[in-house]
Amino acid sequence: MPPKPKFTKKNIADAAVALVRQSGMEALTARAVAARLGCSPKPIFGLYESMAQLREAVIARAQACMAEYTERTVQSGEYPPYKAIGMAYVEFAREEKELFRLLYMRDRSREETAENREALAPVLDIIQKNTGLDREKAYLFHIEQWVFVHGIATMLATSYLDIDKETVSSVITDCYQGLRAYFIGGKDGACD
Repeated sequence: MPPKPKFTKKNIADAAVALVRQSGMEALTARAVAARLGCSPKPIFGLYESMAQLREAVIARAQACMAEYTERTVQSGEYPPYKAIGMAYVEFAREEKELFRLLYMRDRSREETAENREALAPVLDIIQKNTGLDREKAYLFHIEQWVFVHGIATMLATSYLDIDKETVSSVITDCYQGLRAYFIGGKDGACD
C-alpha cells in the first residue's frame, strides 16, 4: 500500500494564499509554496496539474474571501444593503491589499472577460427599489457608483491614500445621493 500523501490540495492552496497575502501574486511559485510547506515542489505537481491551476485555486479562494466580507457587512445591518456592498469592497481592499489587487487590479488583457448582468441582478433590484429607475438606468447608476468606490478601494490597496472608515462611509453616501439626484432629476449630462 503506498504511503498516505503528506499534503492535500487544501494544504497547498492554504500555503499559496498565505504567500500571496504576504508577498503578492508575483511571489507565487512552486518553490515558494514548497518552502512554506517544508517540502519539495513534487507534492504540488502531484495534486495540481500546473501552476496555472494553482493560481486559479488562489483566485477562487480570494473570491470566496471577498464574498465573506460582503456577506458579513450586509448581515451586520450597519449600513443599508447597497451601501454595505460598497463598504465591504473598500474594507477588503484596506485589509486584504494583495488579494484585492489579485482580484481587481491584475492585467486582464489575456483573459476572456464578459459582462455578466445576471450576477448583478440582486444589486440592480436594490437600486430599482430604492430609486424607481428602470433596469438600464439602474445598471448605469451602479457602474458609476462602482467606479467611484473602486477608486477609493484602489487608493487604499496601493497605500496611495489612507482614509478612515467614517470618511469612506460619508463620501460613498455623497456619491450615491449625487447620482440619485442626477438620475432621478433627469439632468442633461453637462458639467456645470
